[in-house]
Amino acid sequence: MAETKNIMIVGVGGQGTLLTSRILGGITVKAGYDVKLSEVHGMAQRGGSVVTYVRYGEKVAEPIVEEGQADVLIAFERLEALRYAHFLKKDGVIIVNDQRIDPMPVVTGVASYPDNIIEDLEKEYKVISVDAMKEAIELGNSRVFNVIILGIAAKHMDFEKEMWLEVIKETVPPKTVDINIAAFEKGFE
Repeated sequence: MAETKNIMIVGVGGQGTLLTSRILGGITVKAGYDVKLSEVHGMAQRGGSVVTYVRYGEKVAEPIVEEGQADVLIAFERLEALRYAHFLKKDGVIIVNDQRIDPMPVVTGVASYPDNIIEDLEKEYKVISVDAMKEAIELGNSRVFNVIILGIAAKHMDFEKEMWLEVIKETVPPKTVDINIAAFEKGFE
């Protein structure tokens, strides 16, 4: 793979974007690529937008992904998917957690939350939508929904499943290894 791959992870503060980007960073390094990670926080407190860029290839100069350049957009919340969809390449894919978390302007009544976000995105982009929160609760821990999403995203990247599992085991807190592996497997299937 000579070409640099661009992955974007977008979500809301407190949704586990950090852990997800660590796992992605870990797997790209393990696979022998040059990798650049960059995090952009709208507001770091819960409820604010958090964006992580992961770029990997033979030699990566810049950590920032330009508009229209992302191969995969991983969105942990619907509105975040909508907000960053224009970063996607023509043949890119959006993997979106079908969850609504109202941002401050909606909470305070200044703005309203848009309807039909996923349907509207599907008109323009390749979208894979999943209610990962529901799936995570079925597994017994709502916090692993991000690893379910990562499992789905893994299907759109060039790494062996075994390598993903190794990196997850090395990255997540020891007590949570089993549930995170189960979450990844669920998404991967």
